[in-house]
Amino acid sequence: MLAPEDYRQRLAAAGYVAERSLAATLSLADRLGRPLLLEGEAGVGKTDVAKALAAVHDCSLIRLQCYEGLDAQTAVYEWDYQRQLLAIRLLEAEGHSGSEAEARIFSERYLLRRPLLEAISQPIAPVLLVDEIDRADEEFEAFLLEVLAEYQITIPEIGTIDAVTRPRVILTSNATRELSDALRRRCLYHYLEYPSMEKELAILEARLPDIDATLAAQVVRFVQDLRQEGLRKAPGIAETLDWAAAVNGLGVERLDADPEALLETLSCLLKTRPDRDNLTPERVTALAAGAR
Repeated sequence: MLAPEDYRQRLAAAGYVAERSLAATLSLADRLGRPLLLEGEAGVGKTDVAKALAAVHDCSLIRLQCYEGLDAQTAVYEWDYQRQLLAIRLLEAEGHSGSEAEARIFSERYLLRRPLLEAISQPIAPVLLVDEIDRADEEFEAFLLEVLAEYQITIPEIGTIDAVTRPRVILTSNATRELSDALRRRCLYHYLEYPSMEKELAILEARLPDIDATLAAQVVRFVQDLRQEGLRKAPGIAETLDWAAAVNGLGVERLDADPEALLETLSCLLKTRPDRDNLTPERVTALAAGAR
């Protein structure tokens, strides 16, 4: 088990800058064998936690992207119907009865493993990312609880499949709907805020080591101030990195020195038409001046 400070260092080596509170929660999740529910606004780096965790433990990352209408079959397994039909024809041609053919085609040979079944079938425990669980229906949430409680899956035609190893489970939520109390009780919990100035600057310098330190600080200060403008879609960390790469690639040395280049690159930060229309060139210039 990794201690919190060890986790912080390993995550940093994997390119993820984590506060001690997150590192401590990850350490506890390992110690207790519990899933971790990460909540926060879109763009604060929830999915990146799972990616970095897989890098820390040198294991695979298995991702289940949730959406409205997601059902257990899609998340767990499907039968390879085309191969089954071909096998049935071959068995019938060889004179096998229908019951014999059915027994042969409903075997693991014809099973297509989807994320949940794949995650419990790995010889080395993977990281299972259940991304945006709040987008799935409550029925699927209840089914997921059963899987996470027992770490086994029952397939009617085969029987119960027990976990080979127990995956490290990260669930993310943008809080588009309220999750059940049962799910919250089953998980440890951590809320990810937008990063502080210091953390976002550290992330930028880690991801773009060639950027000038003064420009990096101005970029982060600009984005930090921009998030206070009441935007419909505030820029996340990924947008900060994209914008920093854009202005750096254009040879911008100071944000307030080239207003035209600044306006041309705002597509990296502003992702809705109302936000683009409401943020006037004069306001952008003022934000750039305040970022010095």
